[in-house]
Amino acid sequence: MHDIQAFLDVRGRAVDIRGRLFAYPELEPEKTALVIVDMQNVFCAPGALVEVPEARDIVPNINSLTTAARAAGMPVVWLRHTSDKDTEQGWPVFFRFGMTPDRKDAYLDAMSLGAEGHQIYSGLEVADSDLIVDKRRFSGFAPGSSTLDTVLRERGIDNIIITGTLSNVCCESTARDAYFLNYGIIFPSDANACLSDDEHNATLVNMHSFFGDVRSTDDILTALQHNEHRFAES
Repeated sequence: MHDIQAFLDVRGRAVDIRGRLFAYPELEPEKTALVIVDMQNVFCAPGALVEVPEARDIVPNINSLTTAARAAGMPVVWLRHTSDKDTEQGWPVFFRFGMTPDRKDAYLDAMSLGAEGHQIYSGLEVADSDLIVDKRRFSGFAPGSSTLDTVLRERGIDNIIITGTLSNVCCESTARDAYFLNYGIIFPSDANACLSDDEHNATLVNMHSFFGDVRSTDDILTALQHNEHRFAES
């Protein structure tokens, strides 16, 4: 699990920006969805092409959040990073800028629909009632990426809890774009993961200062158990 003390030491800056430590004192389950980003074999499995070892550590927290979300009637949405020929044609700069030709071929093989790497990691508990949305950009809300915004709007969702990997790439990109589309954001500090504590903490500072609230998994679970779904004072 990432060490987030560096974030905790500076999170009080949010008070100077918005006048209070947290923007959202309570959860609204009927208007909130849990979105899990890219928790797939290609990122989570040992030795995988884009392995993020810390992603395996957050699996229990994500499972706890999905269980609690379903019990509260919240939609659970799994975003799957998808790269195939359509992605290559629609987002060519990603492949030109981001990787060698050999790596591009391996990447396309691992992240194409139906590939083993594309599947949700086996340690995660996916229910039949959950929604699975494939995306073709880092952000699930980027133009041409996915149907995520439509899926959420159709269900009256105004707020999202964002978990997954990588904290500083697809999770942060999805959170930023969601904010620009007027979604309220909660970003669990211990249910997102990336390659280093420094990168993770930088994302937490960005999120909490400008885009939403950074809470712990326990904070969210406790709020969901509260009669009025209020967060404990932190």
